[in-house]
Amino acid sequence: MKNIVVIGAGTMGNGIAHTFAQTGFKVNLVDISQDALHKGMKTLSANLDRMIAKGQLSEKEKMDTLSNIKTFTHLEDAVKEADLIVEAATENLILKLKIFEQMDATAPQHCILASNTSSISITHIASATTRPDKVIGMHFMNPVPIMKLVEIIKGYSTSEDTFKAVYQLSQTLKKIPVLVNDYPGFVANRILMPMINEAIYTLYEGVAGVSEIDTVMKLGMAHPMGPLQLADFIGLDVCLSIMNVLYEGFKNSKYAPCPLLVNMVTAKKLGIKSGEGFYDYHESKKAEKISQQFIR
Repeated sequence: MKNIVVIGAGTMGNGIAHTFAQTGFKVNLVDISQDALHKGMKTLSANLDRMIAKGQLSEKEKMDTLSNIKTFTHLEDAVKEADLIVEAATENLILKLKIFEQMDATAPQHCILASNTSSISITHIASATTRPDKVIGMHFMNPVPIMKLVEIIKGYSTSEDTFKAVYQLSQTLKKIPVLVNDYPGFVANRILMPMINEAIYTLYEGVAGVSEIDTVMKLGMAHPMGPLQLADFIGLDVCLSIMNVLYEGFKNSKYAPCPLLVNMVTAKKLGIKSGEGFYDYHESKKAEKISQQFIR
């Protein structure tokens, strides 16, 4: 595989494009607007600059990486010669089904269609295509250029050839691929999200405050980041979406999202992306700031 298409220039999409381009692949990055593409490329360039500052990359390698990326606002133009398409759009089933239907209609027949979904069924996504044997999950971790893990999720009809190609490709990217079966949340989020949700319940029920909960998990469990800070980093809307997938998939009350999480998303307190979540990120502040109106 030489020609890669990444759909979505957000946090995950620009990180995936960065990783492929830095490894020498030609990447077409697709989003619905030039503004989104400009923002994604600006973030990507800034991340490359950070690597240069740390001595991990040369200026020439940065320019080579950027030269490997082209941007598009029309999917059909971007996928004409694609060997692999990685969808990294919002974690929304209806949206993903629509994108995969479009990908299937416009991409070459040999092209593998992958999703970076962190929780949605690959089998369900593949049902929107005429090539379910070539549909697979390729769940990168954030930040993509740094994190080594890739969950490789086989749908019900994913062929062994497709799996092997994506597994080997992940190794080419210097990632560590792990085979996971197609069940809600896969492995990473089936374990991580209920822990985050329980941390939110611990706050909601008044057991401890934000910084206290995060401190216990960092110092007591050796986590590099507390669960509430991590939720802010992931995005509370994304956390809620994944919890809803788990709850619907397993029909078990232990996966029900905490009311506090629901209320914060409704109030658009989404974490870093909105400037405020469990912590306040305005003007580079990281002091705890959560309105008491959301806590019982």
